Amino acid sequence: MSLAGIFGRIVALIGAVTILMRGEGGVREPAFGRAPAIPAAKPQGSLFTLKMPTARGWRQGQTPLAAPGLKVNAFATGLKHPRWILPRPNGDVFVAEAVTVAGPIETLFDYAMYSTMKRAAALGISPNRITLLRDDDGDGLAETRQTFLEGLNQPFGMALLGDTFYVGNVDGVVAFPYAAGARRISAPGRKLTEFKSGGHWTRSLLPSSDGLKLYVGVGSLTNIGDKGMAVEEGRAAIYELDLASGKSRVFASGLRNPVGLALEPRTGALWTVVNERDGLGDETPPDYLTSVRDGGFYGWPYCYWGQTPDDRVPQDPAVVAKAITPDYALGGHTASLGLCWLPAATLPGFPEGMVIGQHGSWNRSKLSGYKVILAPFENGRPAGPPRDILTGFLAPDERASYGRPVGVAIDADGALLVADDVGDVIWRVSGER
Repeated sequence: MSLAGIFGRIVALIGAVTILMRGEGGVREPAFGRAPAIPAAKPQGSLFTLKMPTARGWRQGQTPLAAPGLKVNAFATGLKHPRWILPRPNGDVFVAEAVTVAGPIETLFDYAMYSTMKRAAALGISPNRITLLRDDDGDGLAETRQTFLEGLNQPFGMALLGDTFYVGNVDGVVAFPYAAGARRISAPGRKLTEFKSGGHWTRSLLPSSDGLKLYVGVGSLTNIGDKGMAVEEGRAAIYELDLASGKSRVFASGLRNPVGLALEPRTGALWTVVNERDGLGDETPPDYLTSVRDGGFYGWPYCYWGQTPDDRVPQDPAVVAKAITPDYALGGHTASLGLCWLPAATLPGFPEGMVIGQHGSWNRSKLSGYKVILAPFENGRPAGPPRDILTGFLAPDERASYGRPVGVAIDADGALLVADDVGDVIWRVSGER
């Protein structure tokens, strides 16, 4: 019998919900905020905790739970793994649809992970397209839907500047000619950068405040440089791409998987949410939200949350000494992906701050994330505990997920849009009226 066949029988015997689950013996408080209590690392060896709910989807009429004073409705349904959202002032809403593609199976853990991801609707054949949505009559529902771009390569980030539409494919940033109000692009694109595929594949895009540059998030290939640092060269970083010259440079490094990018308007600073490393425990280390300094180094893979060494990695004390402590912890393994700025008074009862789409954990004994939160800000910095905006994506017994939030964005009417890649929905959150 093949390796896959043998392990498939093992998985079936263990059960569909938890595979190779190694709990920590007790539930810990989440590591949140500016000064989180992070438990001591408990290295799990080569078999991490692996727990992910089965993808169930939403029943007819079922929705996530909105915070008091807010309401939520399905802006668009029937999409195929929607991941990222780009709303425009004219009411157009672009949605990138893509999914993780399985790589080679090299270990038993690879097989376990891919089997679990497939059951959780996190792995498959990628649709590789961008869909255009539009609410034509202002009722909070998208009446217009059509394919805007197709034949892409795991598209994720999008940006529209002047007469150019930019797409963050897994293998690089591509520029397409765009005419105002266009409903479809069929012209070929022009690749501006080359990135290595595999591993963390999302390539988020964010224009600089002057529109002259793009910031690009590029995650690591592996968890902690497991295949050596040579294959990680140019990864685990945020790039700055100069659009006039076409030249790019590493803006900041040591960021294991920087996904969502946003500008804080008071200071103009660039912020990101980062998915931290696996295999050290349920809350160790936490994912985080941080401002990003030009030239800054944030620790991966040598250390985490500042200069806490990861003893599984050959150490370089000189490099560790330069590591910057992140600004705000988001809990362990929450898979915080989506990020956007929420101006004050946009959602009733909520202050200004960063909205974060927490896709949800797969590698801890007690699941975390699976919700949309706000990190409140004061004077350009996080202030106070996070606040829930949308919950209810996860069944109470943790065996199934109705949805998983990813990208978040504010639309032309001031509503919050949330991409749900298990429910195949774009949710719209606004004030009750």
